[in-house]
Amino acid sequence: MVNQTNSNNATNNTAKNDDKNIMSIAQYLKSAQSGHKRSIPPMAQWQPKHCGKMDLKVLANGEWWHEGQLIKRQSLLDLFSSVLWKEEGRFYLRTPVEQIEIEVEDEPLFVNQVDSTVIADKKYIQFTTTNADLIIVDAEHSIFMREFAGELRPYVHVRFGINALIQRSAFFHLIEMGELVENKQGDTILSLQSGDFHLQLGT
Repeated sequence: MVNQTNSNNATNNTAKNDDKNIMSIAQYLKSAQSGHKRSIPPMAQWQPKHCGKMDLKVLANGEWWHEGQLIKRQSLLDLFSSVLWKEEGRFYLRTPVEQIEIEVEDEPLFVNQVDSTVIADKKYIQFTTTNADLIIVDAEHSIFMREFAGELRPYVHVRFGINALIQRSAFFHLIEMGELVENKQGDTILSLQSGDFHLQLGT
């Protein structure tokens, strides 16, 4: 017969240990970023050592899971997303001294808002991610289509080789901001203008 009280205590202790572990990581990252005024630290200047892999996974639907538990604290998600690094096709959390590999199903960032903004009298497309990143669409931060799990999905390049998935509602708004035209092959193309940057997307 299983002792239910002991079983419950073991489960509670495991949950507490998991929570303590991820909070320790968060505290370490906060300490590593102290003194940086920008939300995204100068990671390209760091030379950390590789410290293996941790059980942290970003699903294609935007959920972050750590040791089998869904991370719900937005402050933690914002913190982790600010130190994302991509190298040779792999994703990491990067600090000045450590680089820890994590698993990402598709892309770790997600656009949930699209707006237009005026800079120096020119109108630009501006994206906002679920972690409050602001992305101005230009030649270096272009929109593109890519297939994932048999579905053609829209993305925008953000930083360090990392892209953000443009979520469905934001993409519908983006379509409204552009112009749907037909090319010579009879395919429907979405034509967009952001500042002096012009692009066309197959839809």
